Amino acid sequence: MIAVVRGIGACVPPKVVTNEHIAGVLDVDTQWIFQRTGIKSRRVVDGDISTLDLAVKAGARAIESSALHSIDLVLVATTSPERLCPAVAPEVANTLGLRGVAAYDISAACSGFVYGLATAKSYIECGIAETILLIGSEAFTKFVNTTDPDTYPIFGDGAGALVIQKGDTGEPGAIGGFDLGSDGALSDALCTPAGGARQRVRDSAGKCAQPADYYLSMEGGTVYENAVARMADSAAAALEKNKMDITKINWMIGHQANIRILQTVAYTLNFPEEKIASNIIDHGNTLAASIPLLLNDYTQRGLLKPGDNLLVSAFGAGFSWGSTVISWPALSSLPKEWD
Repeated sequence: MIAVVRGIGACVPPKVVTNEHIAGVLDVDTQWIFQRTGIKSRRVVDGDISTLDLAVKAGARAIESSALHSIDLVLVATTSPERLCPAVAPEVANTLGLRGVAAYDISAACSGFVYGLATAKSYIECGIAETILLIGSEAFTKFVNTTDPDTYPIFGDGAGALVIQKGDTGEPGAIGGFDLGSDGALSDALCTPAGGARQRVRDSAGKCAQPADYYLSMEGGTVYENAVARMADSAAAALEKNKMDITKINWMIGHQANIRILQTVAYTLNFPEEKIASNIIDHGNTLAASIPLLLNDYTQRGLLKPGDNLLVSAFGAGFSWGSTVISWPALSSLPKEWD
């Protein structure tokens, strides 16, 4: 028994924020943003649109793509929950008409969807569940400080989802073995300092949290260096675990944080740059939604062929990272647009 991908779906909010807008807010040059990140625009939530809404639309489309409506478990990977408590996954399941099924959130930042893939594979292959809806959904721009030039240009919102089901060995869509890891010693390099139990309103010394403490802070150099090293090492480890040579990989599906990170990881692995899948130019970093959104885009464009071997790798806050290999199946995909 193995875990295989059966369906895919995605959703992005309608509002587009361009580099020109951000450059005007921050008083920086648009080319500075693009050259630093590889991003020209991103979708952002507006009005009442939230993580739940994006997740529901992406999940519904994945279910429709799979033609499977008996779901045993709903997993939502997110860094922008609706509330600290409860998890959003039960609400997603209920809204989709999946009342009574097991549902919970996964919090591993930008690595969340890869961790979700590992969780889904484990549940299926040990017989706990037969069909799982895995969603990565983010409205993270609500947690980004619009006065911070280190973080404001980077992030966008959206959701992507896969339906994963038990299958037979050798079947297209098979999810391979994983390499997963973390380094909590560097957790402060990419974090939201306030809002949790450590610092709700005041810290342990009685000092009041500042408004900026409720938004993401980032030590860019530390994040960049570790992202390159950890993704490259993890991807190589996943290839070894799956007895797969890099020359047999058709596409590198890396977390869309920064185009230069992806290029450097590919160079380290001696992987052709033209086989780096990327949609960061018009999505930005959508955290846990990044990888399924990318898979959906490339499916829509006909770039992922049945039987293609995909090297999937992510790195995020925590620090956390993970990689795997997927043999891509024949899938149909609906448009990702909000309506």
